[in-house]
Amino acid sequence: MTRQAQFHAAILDPAQPAPPGLTDGQNRPAGRRFSVYRNNVTHSLTEALEQTFPVIRKLIGAEGFARLARAYLRAHPPASPVLSRYGASFPAFLDGFEPLAHLGYLGDTARLERALVDSYHAADAASLDPAVFSETAPDALPGLRLTLAPSVRLVRSAWPIHAIYRFNTEDGAPQPPATPQDVLITRPDYDPRPRLLPPGGATFVTALFQGHALGQAAGTATETAPDFDLAAALGLLLSDNALIHATLDSPE
Repeated sequence: MTRQAQFHAAILDPAQPAPPGLTDGQNRPAGRRFSVYRNNVTHSLTEALEQTFPVIRKLIGAEGFARLARAYLRAHPPASPVLSRYGASFPAFLDGFEPLAHLGYLGDTARLERALVDSYHAADAASLDPAVFSETAPDALPGLRLTLAPSVRLVRSAWPIHAIYRFNTEDGAPQPPATPQDVLITRPDYDPRPRLLPPGGATFVTALFQGHALGQAAGTATETAPDFDLAAALGLLLSDNALIHATLDSPE
């Protein structure tokens, strides 16, 4: 193992001794100072995870989260100096973390929290003028292709993640039901907003992300949910400034 690799491994694992030959500014063994530095690194990374995943911390408790954070940082050291980016792989790590396997909803709940952070840091974009719909001929509307804002995120889950999030962040929120939930993240102003999608909504948004025209996206959504409400879905996207551009397919 190279000297750099030794340092890297030791800085992330308090069970390991300081790398041999490491000295301070006065050429003395840096064991104590190295321990202080290592503690500061661990604390900073743990704090970054706590800020990104407060619901996960609440669900498993402060001590449990601290142990989880230490295990995560040893397996996934930071790849960027920007702390807000740390934890991108945390939801997948939770999926495979055996001690918490009985809490199957943690991974998707973490995906929702991560999506909120990513939405917050996404680029700004001017919202679409709703007049485009009234200015487009009715028979041409199915050929309209809509572009979603950079801040829009979609999290689909077999767990009631929207209700879990609300129950742990809002006073008086109801107990989560035992049903799957899909969540749309929008950023109508400055702060991201998690929106519970009705049946067919996630299929519709996914189709828009894939570049499908409005008619095809609506048709796909209706196939999965016959009661899909296209007007309500478009109303939500427009009211939350989630659409930024529209182009019309050329007639064949």
